[in-house]
Amino acid sequence: MDENNHIYPIFDRMLARRDKEELLKQRGVMVWFTGLSGSGKSTIAIALERELHKRGVLCRILDGDNIRSGINNNLGFAEADRVENIRRIAEVSKLFVDTGIVTIAAFISPNNDIREMAAGIIGHDDFLEIYVSTSLEECERRDVKGLYAKARKGEIKNFTGISAPFEAPARPALTLDTAVLSVEESVGKLLELVLPKIQKK
Repeated sequence: MDENNHIYPIFDRMLARRDKEELLKQRGVMVWFTGLSGSGKSTIAIALERELHKRGVLCRILDGDNIRSGINNNLGFAEADRVENIRRIAEVSKLFVDTGIVTIAAFISPNNDIREMAAGIIGHDDFLEIYVSTSLEECERRDVKGLYAKARKGEIKNFTGISAPFEAPARPALTLDTAVLSVEESVGKLLELVLPKIQKK
């Protein structure tokens, strides 16, 4: 036992990941959506969850609403807080993935470093990065939550795409442009990618 921080590891006595995956008859995997606000990340994530659920796959969606209203409700949008937001999300996601649950995350996660950190925590072999590449012009035209208008007026600071940069993924597992693809078409492409990864061999 570490006398300094009172940590007493029990990992060697807990059931292993393979035991959980055998019970669920599926493999845990992380499907991580990145893209601008309004790009369609959450819409596609919800549709993917429903299609996987129909196929008997246990899933868990994590997005800004359920994370920032709970575990991360003490964080703002400054750079350090954004990094900590993603770090905590990745740590929670790792617990789900290690339990055999298909975990679907929808977060702007605006640069490669922050997404690489998440992949490193969760495990690169379990991490599928999905780039929802819908253009800034299209996202701003939609402005579903009225955030772009506020950002243009200077009412929201550090808003990705307006006053803060977004870095496109270098090598995403899949790219989806919701200005071109319907939700059904996007989910179809996702199922082709995800189903082989989660099926127990």
